[in-house]
Amino acid sequence: MTYRVNWCVLILVVLSYSTSSLLAASPRLSIITPRGVQRGHDHELTFHGSRLSTAQEILFYQDGFVVKQMESDGNDRVKVTVGVGQNVLPGEYVAQVRTADGISDFRTFFVGLLPAVNEVEPNSDFDQPQSVELNMTVAGIVENEDVDYYAFELKEGQRLAVEIEALRLGGPLFDPYVAILDDRRFELSAADDTPLVGQDAIAAIVAPRDGVYVVQVRDSAYGGGGGFRYRLHAGTFPRPTAVYPAGGPVGKEIEVRFVGDPTGDLIQRVTLPAEVSREYAMFASDDQGMAPSANPFRLTTQENVLEQEPNHEIGHATVADTQHALNGVIGEPGDVDCFRFAATKGQVFDVECFARRLRTPLDVVMAILKADGGGLASNDDGRGLDSHIRFTVPEDGEYIVRVHDQLSRGAVDYVYRIEFLPVRPRLTLSIPRVERNGQYRQTIVVPRGNRFATLLNAGRAEFGGELVLEENDFPEGVSVHARPMPANLSTMPIVFEAAADAPVAGKLIHFTARHADESQQIQGIFENTADLVLGPPNNTAYLQRRVDRLAVAVVNEVPFHLEIVQPKAPVVRNGSMQLKIVARRQDGYKNAINVQLPFRPPGIGAASSVNIPEGQNEVLYPINANGGAQIGSWPIYAIGSADAGGAVWVSSQLAELKVAEPYVTLAMERAACEQGQVAQVLC
Repeated sequence: MTYRVNWCVLILVVLSYSTSSLLAASPRLSIITPRGVQRGHDHELTFHGSRLSTAQEILFYQDGFVVKQMESDGNDRVKVTVGVGQNVLPGEYVAQVRTADGISDFRTFFVGLLPAVNEVEPNSDFDQPQSVELNMTVAGIVENEDVDYYAFELKEGQRLAVEIEALRLGGPLFDPYVAILDDRRFELSAADDTPLVGQDAIAAIVAPRDGVYVVQVRDSAYGGGGGFRYRLHAGTFPRPTAVYPAGGPVGKEIEVRFVGDPTGDLIQRVTLPAEVSREYAMFASDDQGMAPSANPFRLTTQENVLEQEPNHEIGHATVADTQHALNGVIGEPGDVDCFRFAATKGQVFDVECFARRLRTPLDVVMAILKADGGGLASNDDGRGLDSHIRFTVPEDGEYIVRVHDQLSRGAVDYVYRIEFLPVRPRLTLSIPRVERNGQYRQTIVVPRGNRFATLLNAGRAEFGGELVLEENDFPEGVSVHARPMPANLSTMPIVFEAAADAPVAGKLIHFTARHADESQQIQGIFENTADLVLGPPNNTAYLQRRVDRLAVAVVNEVPFHLEIVQPKAPVVRNGSMQLKIVARRQDGYKNAINVQLPFRPPGIGAASSVNIPEGQNEVLYPINANGGAQIGSWPIYAIGSADAGGAVWVSSQLAELKVAEPYVTLAMERAACEQGQVAQVLC
């Protein structure tokens, strides 16, 4: 009998398996271009990276964005038409790509108020600048040793403010310098680092006469390259460098004063939000426009006390109390501010001074004194460049808080805020990093019919005790397996499992844990911090971005599963055992699988990893227990990676490892024997 092979069908079957294999690894995202868009309009954003061809969704961490069209342009780019809402505030926004096979790193892009134009070369000669209309955003690139010039026509008395987004855009270590020059090339305003915008810069003038004024943009060290992108906002808008006071009570109407603008102070009355939010900030606006970025502002439950000058001496200290937030300005070089407050013996406060955390120039030094001036405590950089003092009141009476700049500087925008905060328990949650430049394996990617696991780090402050996960809104078909985290540990293993018929989908969730004793009312929320700009020395993080939600997705099947064969006996102190790890493979999948044991109970040691060789289905993983290994029953899991067109990861079930005392211990007595004879050795 003769068989006819349908080669077309056979080739399609082979290609089908090969394609799914090639696309099985999680995507990576390197950058989103353009780096900024204008609110109230539709824009095409391009997401650049790798393994993006099965893109299904853009996950935005903030509201106001609507995906209207999405098209994969090969494996390395996804073009997305996004509608940006009219009410989206200017600033930085976060997004990442969810594909059928994983979740990318998160990256940022910016939203602005002004229409954009591109830099047009040549514009590197002061005498031949690029002419730009007022109230525009210029998107440009500084090449090596490049200097870009832009010309603006102003009337006498007209304001010109410029703000550059450069290092804030992420990428290489781009430290921009901006200057506004007149037609004779004299600098009227210039800046390298403006604390309000970090290592980016702000410059502003009021035109002394009609004419053309030139804005210069360059790297402060005359560096540059293809990745040195910037967005230069230039126009007549207000650009204050601080707001005073820099905080206020939720739900109340207060008067604030924006300072640092060349036209003088801008006073506004604002009604504060009804709830505390650490992301809240204020935008200065007038009839000439709105500032391109916000001034940070503290929302609290405390009412304000404003300093009353002169208060540079203890005898003239502004009267305050611990129920109010203290607000002031180190208004000139050498200025010192003092506040007097009463307190009761035994009270404990975290006295926090907010200045650099509110992006003002003040490098504050804070001291707490007795009423007669005797020193009790002081601090310079307890919170970065801000000050913090844990103050236990020694006796009933009055005390002084004194603040000044570390270098005795001062100006109208050297604003600060002091809060007396009760010592409260705090819980922070995170997932360990496995790399510096991205968030690989800091998202939860669960293959259909399979498992994925991670370690959850918990940072306890001012409390102890066992922790448990709370119910979280995971994607359909996802279940979670975790045991309580003991009080003496700061790491919890968690296994996520997806049903075989779980939809391929994903979402951002608020991932939370709490104290096991519900009466404690202590809850922690997951946070993930990414380093967006690294540089010398020692890969210092110059720009970071924090998000407060966890990306979770169900993805396509992968070609293998892992199981730990449940040990039938415990591992004993000063003993060892071999865990059997078994791989279940899809037909035809033979690649080697690297296996790790990320969670080791206290006192348990193990090899960093072992390999299930190509074509084989199991491996023995040696572990050992030292003499101090903690007795008990512990959760463990194995996680494995293999090449399926890139690394894919799955985990085993959450198995149990028991640690016990040895059943028998032996001590050998000394023995002696003549050569060639038989002897007994007693134990």
